[in-house]
Amino acid sequence: QLTMSLNSSTLLNEENSGGPKGNTECLGSLELQTPSSFQDNPLQQLQLASQEVLEKAKKSGRSKCPRCSSSRMFYCYTCFVPVETVPTKEIPTVKLPLKIDIIKHPNETDGKSTAVHAKLLAPDDVTIYKYPCIPEYKEKRHEIALVFPGPNSVSVKDIAFHLPKYIKKSVSDNDDDCSREPFLKQAKIEPEEEKNECISSNKSEGTVLKKIIFIDSTWNQTNKIITDERLQGLLQIELKTRKTCFWRHQKGKPDTYLSTIEAIYYFLVDYHQEILKENYKGQYDNLLFFFSFMYTLIKNAKGCAGKE
Repeated sequence: QLTMSLNSSTLLNEENSGGPKGNTECLGSLELQTPSSFQDNPLQQLQLASQEVLEKAKKSGRSKCPRCSSSRMFYCYTCFVPVETVPTKEIPTVKLPLKIDIIKHPNETDGKSTAVHAKLLAPDDVTIYKYPCIPEYKEKRHEIALVFPGPNSVSVKDIAFHLPKYIKKSVSDNDDDCSREPFLKQAKIEPEEEKNECISSNKSEGTVLKKIIFIDSTWNQTNKIITDERLQGLLQIELKTRKTCFWRHQKGKPDTYLSTIEAIYYFLVDYHQEILKENYKGQYDNLLFFFSFMYTLIKNAKGCAGKE
C-alpha cells in the first residue's frame, strides 16, 4: 500500500478541492490556486535561458498553434510545439543523460499537464504515451526504472546497487521469440529502439540505466496505470526530499507531491550527482523554463491582488 508521505511523479491538480479547472494558459484563474509555498521562491536560483520571448508572448496574448491552428498561450499542449508568437529558435533545448517515457492518463486534462514542458524542451529524449498505449518494457527491465512511490521503492543513489538484480529476471523472462504477436495495447516503439528490440537480454551491455518512466496523472487516477502488467517488475524510484511549487497542488496532500516536470527535473539533478558523480552546474535547469515563468507570473498576480 502506498503511503501518503512518499513522493509521487504524478501531476496533482485541484480535482477535489473545488478550485478552478481552467487550462494552463488561463492564468487569470490560477492565482486563486497559489499554494503557501509561494512565500519563498526556490526557483530564483535557476540558470535559465532568457524568458523575454515569453514576456512578449504574454503581452500579445493567445496565438495560433502552427500545426492545428488552435488558440493557445505559449505552446500547444496537444501538438507539443510553441505557438506562432514563440519562435522555436528562442526556446532552449536540453540534452538529457537518458531517455524519458511519460505515461499520461487518458482523463488527465491536456492543458493542466506539465508533461508537455519536458517534450518541448527535450524533444529528442522525451516521449509521451497516452495510456493504455504504452511500450512493453519486460525485456529491458535491466536498464529501465519507474519513478513512483511504493513499499519496494529505492532512492536515486541506490539505483546502481539494485538495477543489476534485474538482469537475471530479464533473462529468465525472455523467450528470445521476437516474432510473437505484439501486446494488443503496446505502443509503437521509437525507431532508435526498434533496432535493438530483438537482441537477447543475455547479451545485455550491462545494467546501465537508459530510460526512466514517469506517470502523468492525478493521484487518484494512478492506480489503473501503476497496476498495469507492462509496468510490473520494474525497479521503482522514489523522491522524498523535494517540495512542490506547483500552483495546482491538491489541497490536503503533502507538499512533497511533485508536478510531472518537477519530478523529472529533480530526478535528473539527483541522477547527475549520485549516479554520474558529477557536479551539477545547472545542466537541466531549462526544463523549468516554462514552469518557472508561470510560477512567477501567478505569484505576481497574487501579489497585485493583495493576497500575499
